[in-house]
Amino acid sequence: MAEARKPVPAAWVAVVFLITVVMVFAAIRVTIDSSNISSGVVPPDGEFDRRYALQPILAYAHIVPGVVYLLVAPFQISRGFRNRNLDLHRRVGRVLVPIGVLTGVFAMVFGFFFSFGGLAEASATVVFGVYFVAALIVAFMAIRAGDQIRHRKWMIRAFAIGLGVGTIRLWVGLFQATGLLGFEDAFGVAFWIAFVMHAVAAEIWLRLRPS
Repeated sequence: MAEARKPVPAAWVAVVFLITVVMVFAAIRVTIDSSNISSGVVPPDGEFDRRYALQPILAYAHIVPGVVYLLVAPFQISRGFRNRNLDLHRRVGRVLVPIGVLTGVFAMVFGFFFSFGGLAEASATVVFGVYFVAALIVAFMAIRAGDQIRHRKWMIRAFAIGLGVGTIRLWVGLFQATGLLGFEDAFGVAFWIAFVMHAVAAEIWLRLRPS
């Protein structure tokens, strides 16, 4: 008799959903930008797509490694995958941490100097960008020192912040759908709400699973 499969934890369902949201919006972003850049079109002032048309290298120096990070990081965090593929986990980690740092640094630069949602978005980008990069560095230093528990905790904190990009899109959509905020104003508020939510969620998760 076949052994019954364990149900997929709700947390992993949420992770897959948010990564899917990010991938969909990334695909839309590439479609729009490739069309604008190839045709030499620069959207007018105030348009969301304008900064991507004017600063494509800077924007995609954040987007491309960010997509790679979000696609690979869940496997690194998964206990089952790590236990079955420990050598691969270590090799991938040596690449994934620099990729995460790269996307975090360029996210701060792009989000601060070319923010669409004004000071609220720029400040949230810097605050949580620094937290994201610092979490990866602390996690790396911890594993170098042989502290696996501390390494795991800080990698989860970093991943939670990175995953917040998907939640930002959901909040922006909610604000627009309900008419609470306009598109531009929604961005700054959505950034702060989403990143704070994810930072708090990571701490709750770590207290529920401290080992």
